[in-house]
Amino acid sequence: MSLHPTLQPYADAWTHSIEAISELVQPLVEAEWNRRTPCPGWSVRDIVSHVMGLDSEMLGDPRPIHTLPRDLYHVTNDHQRYMEMQVDVRRHHTAPEMTSELEYMIIRRNRQLRNESRDPGTNVRGPLGTELTLEEAMRRHAFDVWAHEQDLRTTLGRPGNLDSPGAHVARDVLLGELPAVVAERADAPRSSAVVFDVHGPVEFLRTIRVDIQGRGTLESSPALGPAATLTLDWETYFRLACGRVTPQAAKDRIKTEGDPDLTAAILRHFTVTP
Repeated sequence: MSLHPTLQPYADAWTHSIEAISELVQPLVEAEWNRRTPCPGWSVRDIVSHVMGLDSEMLGDPRPIHTLPRDLYHVTNDHQRYMEMQVDVRRHHTAPEMTSELEYMIIRRNRQLRNESRDPGTNVRGPLGTELTLEEAMRRHAFDVWAHEQDLRTTLGRPGNLDSPGAHVARDVLLGELPAVVAERADAPRSSAVVFDVHGPVEFLRTIRVDIQGRGTLESSPALGPAATLTLDWETYFRLACGRVTPQAAKDRIKTEGDPDLTAAILRHFTVTP
């Protein structure tokens, strides 16, 4: 195995999630591929197309030459247009075409990962011509594929893998976004602290401390007298952070204490995925 040790957890998380997706969609009949998912405008087929498109780009395949229809209401910005290209080009593919492409893509990506000898800091191509490190690309990709596995599970009524390797990658990715959510977007008071108490298959207690300059930092130690505390389960946490559910729809599963204006602002700005 030539994969760098720091990349191995992301490869393992991707493998676990992509094999779960393959297992979920293999037995679906044609009509089930058209079922609506928590992702606006996307069916089961569209999510699988998106995942395959991401992996195609990780493999270095050329992007499809395709013109998007003008009536896609859920496509409103350049990032969404970029992502939609891999989805729309497969919209008329049959169930057997989708599953066979997915199987072949998994074989190719497994081969790529087995032979991956680049340093984690190597720059690679990202969406819209951006550059990011190989480590960040694999981390983000493991998170994306796990989140879309969960979308499919929600749609198909097949819950599971809330504590899988991908779930732990997702936790770390989403926690990395919390300081900006609290300090910048929700504009928490300076020299204050906000506590997040998350329970369930993945559980953690984290504090965001906002310094005198208004910068937020993530800490694992609890805060005495925090400005606000939010207590919720892991599934609600990641579904809120990924924009799959609104704070209003999830309010029965969220317990808040402290400044009500601050907790409302945090929840209003909680979604961190594009």
